[in-house]
Amino acid sequence: MELLGMPLGAVASQLVLGLMNGCFYAVLSLGLSVIFGLLNVINFTHGAFFMLGALFAWMGTNYFGFGYWPMLIVAPLAVGAVGMVIEQTMLRRIYKLDPLYGLLLTLGLTLIIDGLSRSAYGVSGMSYAGPDSLMRGLDLGFMVLPAYRAWVVVASLVVCAGTRGVIERTNLGALLRAATENPRLVAAFGVNVPRMVSLTYAGGVALAALAGVLAAPVVQVSPLMGQSVIITVFAIVVIGGMGSIAGSVLTSLALGAIESLTKLFYPEASATVVFAVMALVLLVRPAGLFGNSK
Repeated sequence: MELLGMPLGAVASQLVLGLMNGCFYAVLSLGLSVIFGLLNVINFTHGAFFMLGALFAWMGTNYFGFGYWPMLIVAPLAVGAVGMVIEQTMLRRIYKLDPLYGLLLTLGLTLIIDGLSRSAYGVSGMSYAGPDSLMRGLDLGFMVLPAYRAWVVVASLVVCAGTRGVIERTNLGALLRAATENPRLVAAFGVNVPRMVSLTYAGGVALAALAGVLAAPVVQVSPLMGQSVIITVFAIVVIGGMGSIAGSVLTSLALGAIESLTKLFYPEASATVVFAVMALVLLVRPAGLFGNSK
């Protein structure tokens, strides 16, 4: 069977690959949405933290002998600690200013982090081995799917659902939202608002680092790896609606599939299709598909 001149198996295989790419986008955009929705900071360092997650995982394995599974936890925690230091020493000073100041500050931090990483490790890329238990194939009939790619999809969806549940359905999430709306009132109830803000920012960048660790076995670990995805992820967040967690995740999965199918049917447009969709969405809904237009 064929679809638009392409074998149906090839189309299905491309859709599965697109879903995996969409899952990477989802975890990255999730962190961006958490930081912007709760802290109103346009965090341009997100791509650098994505890269640091992969780089820390590579360093933990090659310098200290840690395997994939420990680094899946250690690397996001380490990057989250770096993010907490940045929030407490720099970002905290500009929360009351125009969001443009946060964008410029985080852009400058991105250039510094990427520059230091290039100086230490170059730009050629380094391989990072995934767990042996997941380095086998799953026969789906129309394709052989690497088990690691299936793990990425499952892990990403669980993380996204769990994060949304914490923020929207728990007392902690309610406190976070209240602290962004009226920090003085929340502080009057004995809540340490500055610490909560720091932990929120650390959690957002830890999600970026987690995406980096998940991506490390299927891409080359390089100081440039964050630059190749951050603009696309920003476009996804804009399409879904700035600050909308559900919007970011659903848009990521949909655009991952669209981008993958475009590579199959019209490869020349694969690098720009996300931005074409963004332009069309903004013409109809300037606040994004799931954003608050009021």
